[in-house]
Amino acid sequence: MLERLLEDGLCIAPATMVEIAAAFAGNLPEQKWFLGQAGISFVEPWTSSDLESSHAAWNAYVKRRRTEKIARRPIADILIGGFAVNRQGLVTRNPADFKPWFPRLVIREP
Repeated sequence: MLERLLEDGLCIAPATMVEIAAAFAGNLPEQKWFLGQAGISFVEPWTSSDLESSHAAWNAYVKRRRTEKIARRPIADILIGGFAVNRQGLVTRNPADFKPWFPRLVIREP
């Protein structure tokens, strides 16, 4: 799937860049090299639209959590969803973590 999407351009959210640090034992140059070799951009700017999308989603999540028994949601997922909704979508194995907070987000599941 990633190979097919590569021609359109792939990027990761700033929060994802931080999340995957442990997979590279905190070696940032190695992480950057790997992503560069894979053709995945990691320098896409965080925009005001990303902030607004994330802000609205987090507010919706907190309001719902106060009234219902729902799973805890890491703030990183909200930031990633807010970033992805303003781009061409998200590739994820856990679409259910994003759908309630980002109904217009294009999600591709491998």
